[in-house]
Amino acid sequence: MSRTFRRIAPQIATLIALVALISVVFPGFLDIRVSDGRLVGPVIDILKRGAPVALLAIGMTLVIATRGIDLSVGAIVAITGAVAAWSIANGLGLAAALGLAIAVGLVAGLWNGMLVAVIGIQPIVATLILMTAGRGIAQLVTEGRILTFSHDGMAFLGSGNLLGVPVPAVLWLLTGVAVVFVVRRTALGLLIEAIGVNRRASALAGINARLLLIAVYMTSGLCATFAGIITAADIRGADANNAGLWLELDAILAVVIGGNSLMGGRFSVAAALLGAMIIQTIDTGILLAGFPSEYNLVIKAGLVVAILVLQSPRVALLWGPGLRGLRRNAAKGTPVQEVSE
Repeated sequence: MSRTFRRIAPQIATLIALVALISVVFPGFLDIRVSDGRLVGPVIDILKRGAPVALLAIGMTLVIATRGIDLSVGAIVAITGAVAAWSIANGLGLAAALGLAIAVGLVAGLWNGMLVAVIGIQPIVATLILMTAGRGIAQLVTEGRILTFSHDGMAFLGSGNLLGVPVPAVLWLLTGVAVVFVVRRTALGLLIEAIGVNRRASALAGINARLLLIAVYMTSGLCATFAGIITAADIRGADANNAGLWLELDAILAVVIGGNSLMGGRFSVAAALLGAMIIQTIDTGILLAGFPSEYNLVIKAGLVVAILVLQSPRVALLWGPGLRGLRRNAAKGTPVQEVSE
């Protein structure tokens, strides 16, 4: 537990700092109250509105751990949301709608996994194919219009609550806990990290790298399906043009903010989820402060640049000797000022 806390401590500290800063500008930020049997307040809204990015970040973390990338998750959100809305609108029922949407999401993940693991296409190119075609597929499902529906059971998934907590928040929390349990209580997490460190060596060691890669991309597709269902349920309709638009970038950013390297290897789903909450907190804070929403894009771009620079091998080489010198001198009891000399 102590090692896990040390791993996510920077993200927790960042989130606390953001909350404190926003609370200064907007004093009522931390106010939580009960209204009509449900919890309401800016913090609760962050947990709810951040659900799609949090869900995408879970699958994206596993993909990036294998030294891959999944640019198609936004398109999968649009496709699966359109399939679910179409099913409800045509009277197929909630179970059929969810089943079809999940099946489509798994097939999309299987497609990406086959291109990467079997055919050997680079992940960024393989998933770019579905990113481009996927939104067109979603528009074919909705016939180029916003497809609306009226179904209380479906709407509950996007705007309902369980014991006062929004259902989307419950869904991403449970999904995160389930994935962490599977990858950390079994050898699966270690095998995924092994593929990310050296796929060829892991295959020579007896790991079925192809099957595991396919499973990882299918998991990413499943997480995107959950996000698509929540998105469609929240607005009681499917907007193929805007649903999931650019969410893949937010998901990647959440993973990177979580300290997960884009070079693959060791990963932390919990840190990525904290990264998703950091992104949503920034979005909410900017809106509460009265700034234009365009500031979100600038801030996110700045975060990406800063994090990628810090993760750069060249920066690590530049700072590495200095950091090692600090450690050696600290161990010898040498004052820190002497290091710079």
